[in-house]
Amino acid sequence: MGLRIHFVVDPHGWCCMGLIVFVWLYNFFLIPKIVLFPHYEEGHIPGILIIIFYGIAMFCLVALVRASITDPGRLPENPKIPHGEREFWELCNKCNLMRPKRSHHCSRCGHCVRRMDHHCPWINNCVGEDNHWLFLQLCFYTELLTCYALMFSFCHYYYFLPLKKRNLDLFVVRHELAIMRLAAFMGITMLVGITGLFYTQLIGIITGTVEFV
Repeated sequence: MGLRIHFVVDPHGWCCMGLIVFVWLYNFFLIPKIVLFPHYEEGHIPGILIIIFYGIAMFCLVALVRASITDPGRLPENPKIPHGEREFWELCNKCNLMRPKRSHHCSRCGHCVRRMDHHCPWINNCVGEDNHWLFLQLCFYTELLTCYALMFSFCHYYYFLPLKKRNLDLFVVRHELAIMRLAAFMGITMLVGITGLFYTQLIGIITGTVEFV
């Protein structure tokens, strides 16, 4: 199935998505700079752990972009209704267009979406029939990346051997504790939020209230 490109003009959504990108960039550059590379250089961790971190981070970013710009299942203005399915279509009282049942009108996007689950400001897009699986991918990779980063933050202070070589002239080294506390706060916040969202999505799929297509 080809994925159609779809953009939503919503300043609120752009701000939310920009915040997600900021958190991603913050951890993408600072976790390796403060934790991974110094401990690798001193032989405390193997290089494969750094490669895994960057791999998960890139999967997370790609999933975010794809979920954000993929058409969630927007209905065209003049849809072709199969003759045998006319009884399963209804008129939307907001945009006055015919739509199949289980479709919903998104007031933020201004159109109807097939099997719409919800409008997510964090991806600045609706979650519907054509991008629901991409949204679940994003939740999964975000959860994985967050757990990975938090694990290294914990090991940095409580498990790894102390670093012998530290360049105190670097800003990130002099303010390491504050930077890592901010990273941990963002990580825990993301983990709690994504875990709750991912759980409700999976329960919806299992119980049939949400269809995964």
